[in-house]
Amino acid sequence: MPKKAAELSPLAVSRLTTPGLHFVGGVAGLALQVLESGGRSWILRVQVGTKRRDMGLGGYPDVTLADAKEAARVAREKVRRGVDPIQEAKEARDMLKLAQANAVPFKRAAAAYIETHEAGWKNSKHAQQWKNSLEAHAYPFIGDMLVRDIELPHIMNVLEPIWRDKTETANRVRGRIEKILDWSTTKGYRQGLNPARWKGHLANLLPAKNKIAKEEHHPALAISELGAFMAELRQQHGMGAQALQFAILTAARSGEVRGARWREFDLDNRTWTIPAARMKAKNEHRVPLSQAAVDILRARLVVPGTDDELPKPRGDDLVFPAPRGGMLSDATLLAVIKRMNAQTERPRWFDPRDGRPVVPHGFRSTFRDWASERTSYPHEMGEMALAHVISDKVEAAYRRGDLYAKRHHMMADWAEFASKVEKAAQVIELRSKQA
Repeated sequence: MPKKAAELSPLAVSRLTTPGLHFVGGVAGLALQVLESGGRSWILRVQVGTKRRDMGLGGYPDVTLADAKEAARVAREKVRRGVDPIQEAKEARDMLKLAQANAVPFKRAAAAYIETHEAGWKNSKHAQQWKNSLEAHAYPFIGDMLVRDIELPHIMNVLEPIWRDKTETANRVRGRIEKILDWSTTKGYRQGLNPARWKGHLANLLPAKNKIAKEEHHPALAISELGAFMAELRQQHGMGAQALQFAILTAARSGEVRGARWREFDLDNRTWTIPAARMKAKNEHRVPLSQAAVDILRARLVVPGTDDELPKPRGDDLVFPAPRGGMLSDATLLAVIKRMNAQTERPRWFDPRDGRPVVPHGFRSTFRDWASERTSYPHEMGEMALAHVISDKVEAAYRRGDLYAKRHHMMADWAEFASKVEKAAQVIELRSKQA
């Protein structure tokens, strides 16, 4: 137990200027420490267990003599109860630092999540779509909230205003919030179940999107109209028209065609091998090329209007480049169809189901309809031609080949069908003979 010093008055304490430790009395072990620099602070010398500890109580004169005595009495009472006040204060500071480090607003967590994952997203526009949807629908409600504080009512505030009228958008926003909060939990920024999860949670509070939102299909051309469309398309000029022809003949996605490079093609064997990195399902896809598709590619290697060959392209050159370099945009292919529709008084190329003008992706549906309704090719061959993911895990496990040789015949038949214009059936009205 430190020797109890004579109790000093506030005035006497204010006159302590000699460097060293000056015990001020009133509470055993309480001293004013004067530094060589002139700075002064309160120290409590106390025995904690078997160790003598010097505990800082704050600077003088910000902490007055009366305040220092009160703090010293509290610390001594803790020691009496077996608590180390110095260790307790350290743990409190550590907890405060941890709490501050984990105090992450949703907007900052979302930005960190997007930055972390965008390198793995195939579409460069994906990150911007995330940012735009969160900015429009989530940030006004939870953007400034700490992720650890976000609960079910806050998620409902985001989703309820848009769930019925913008169901597809709302579902994407919900999924994005769920991923960000899962990431935040893994990082230690929040605890507990994810309030944005669907199964067994939000599914109990919101109607399933397929119950309230009509599934949107890409407008597709009727099978019988394909030949006429292709005949008119062949009269169009420009890189977009060539790329669209090739996309239709290969039943490929627009992005796969627009990003095609010469190294992917083996024209002698009439094969196009699309790398896994460029495929939606991240699996390499082999496309058998019909003679019509090969002819389009070979035409890209000669000077237009002549028989002169162009310099051999490098393997990484785009097959269908934009006029100013780089990839064509999806809008370029769509513009070809719009131009074709604009050439008539009323749009000719439209989806017979709803009257909407057809879009490039819709020709994959036309191909699927043709394979199902006009041929005897098995269903799985059409699915393989479209590079669709097999949803049945058992079937996927047993299907090892890609029916490539048989698909060569299918794509040749598709090209032949696309080259012929079907004549509309003549409808004769039958009237009953009047007596």
